Amino acid sequence: MKFLLISDNHDTLVGMRLAGIEGVLAHDAQTVETALKEAIANEEIGIILITEKLVPLCPDIIYDLKLNCKRPLIVEIPDRHTADRSSGSITKYIKDAIGVNLD
Repeated sequence: MKFLLISDNHDTLVGMRLAGIEGVLAHDAQTVETALKEAIANEEIGIILITEKLVPLCPDIIYDLKLNCKRPLIVEIPDRHTADRSSGSITKYIKDAIGVNLD
């Protein structure tokens, strides 16, 4: 099972690549939708990580996938620009999700 990151932030994309997670940089709804469709078609991808700022671009598609598809699991993650997060949450998320300590 593989992860895929759909991110609006280049730094998040690079950080996840260091942890072995490939990704797509997206800034518009069309790019997000295309990345989601390609991920769904790829049987190897089991988990899609998507940054919180991208979810409002395609909420209907994302929530439909969350509710009606067993695979892939879609997880919304904060990036370093998310205002209402606690310090170090991405680092903690990576450590908890895949066991990589970035401290």
